[in-house]
Amino acid sequence: MRLIIFTRYPEPGKTKTRLIPALGAEGAARLQGQLTEHTLRQLGKTDELPSYSIEVRFAGGNRELMAEWLGPGKYEPQGEGDLGTKIYRAFATAFATGIEKVAIVGIDCPDLDASIAIAAFDRLNDSDLVLGPAVDGGYYLIGLRQTVVPELFAGISWGSDKVLQQTVDAARKLNLSYSLLPELADIDRPEDLEILADRPSFSRENLKPKTSPKISIIVPALNEALAIATTISKAKAAVSLPLDGDSGAIDPEEIIEIIVADGGSRDGTVQIARSAGVKVISGVSGRASQMNAGAKAATGEILLFLHADTLLPAGFDAMAIRELARVGVVAGAFPLKINGTGVGLRWVEKGVNWRSRFLSLPYGDQAIFLRAKLFWDIGGFPEMPIMEDFALMGRLRPLGKVAIAEAPVLTSPRRWQKLGVLRVTLINQLIIIGYFLGVPPAILARWYRGAATRSPTEPRS
Repeated sequence: MRLIIFTRYPEPGKTKTRLIPALGAEGAARLQGQLTEHTLRQLGKTDELPSYSIEVRFAGGNRELMAEWLGPGKYEPQGEGDLGTKIYRAFATAFATGIEKVAIVGIDCPDLDASIAIAAFDRLNDSDLVLGPAVDGGYYLIGLRQTVVPELFAGISWGSDKVLQQTVDAARKLNLSYSLLPELADIDRPEDLEILADRPSFSRENLKPKTSPKISIIVPALNEALAIATTISKAKAAVSLPLDGDSGAIDPEEIIEIIVADGGSRDGTVQIARSAGVKVISGVSGRASQMNAGAKAATGEILLFLHADTLLPAGFDAMAIRELARVGVVAGAFPLKINGTGVGLRWVEKGVNWRSRFLSLPYGDQAIFLRAKLFWDIGGFPEMPIMEDFALMGRLRPLGKVAIAEAPVLTSPRRWQKLGVLRVTLINQLIIIGYFLGVPPAILARWYRGAATRSPTEPRS
């Protein structure tokens, strides 16, 4: 007999998502972890015969991460497809090895224990199918003997309150005998958290509403009057607004702050930024110096460096938090999308995004983000007149992975339109080669200004 436990590696933002409004992404992930550990403890507590073996089928993570988290055991990925496809695959694989009775459970029911699992296997002596009904209309356990048919999982509205009834209807059509176990409550929605209120084995800290870490967006600018207002307004509008208990949506200013670090603009950039209600720092010049100055004034746990002609994607804050919560990730950025037409620009995007993902080498116009503590631990941006983003990546990459979020930033095509795609690409590659050959950054900056006929504080790809 085999008992298969379905769970997910507790990665913030990707598990127990319906509980994120109440617990925050990290709190929901911690609760997922606690429920999984509790389920394994409860189902492993049996001295009754016949005994069963336990297998954990997981989504997210990998075998190494699962073993590191839960200890030695049998771990298998759930694979692709909807929940029905994953359940069918798990049954079919187990039966193919000669196992005659298989039951699959989730981890959402804190009252699920070994006695219920044993009862399920006992019912399979007389029934083809056993189901453990959940209060919300789903099921917490499904068991089969000797064989599985895919039709049992076809046409099921997974995630709805019709799952149990639709499964029973399918069993009847297939002439399968079935038995129902006691109904149990599961933890799936914010209102379900009351079930855990008096259970000492669960951390009460997880039941408190959590707010996301604050993100400080630092925008180095020089004569960006035409772009800065749009960049600021789009950043505010792109914030994911979680719910904070009964108080409704959180003000965006509690999630992000925007700091414009001006390098001596004379076109009204400073006045426009201040009128948009953001903090402005003046009196510094040079992009690296501007971004370091902005970081010093920041109060957020996460720093995100945004060029003044680049627009953030919707939900950027959740993406950044999620990426930085991944095991081994030290920093991140977004894919690049250029706001223009033409085959040349599409090839630039492809090259940039390939370099970012496979070489872990995003540049500054991809909105680099990392935790503030790490930023200062590595000394911030090197005070260089050019290539400061390249140098920052050089400091970060030995420390861990540089992740690339799923949605792209949208950047202005102005430099490619001004100089041409080929010329911009050649200039950038020559500057990179010069950097690796040890040409002093001050000389590279003069070459760059002369070749591009523009300020070195303009963003570059």
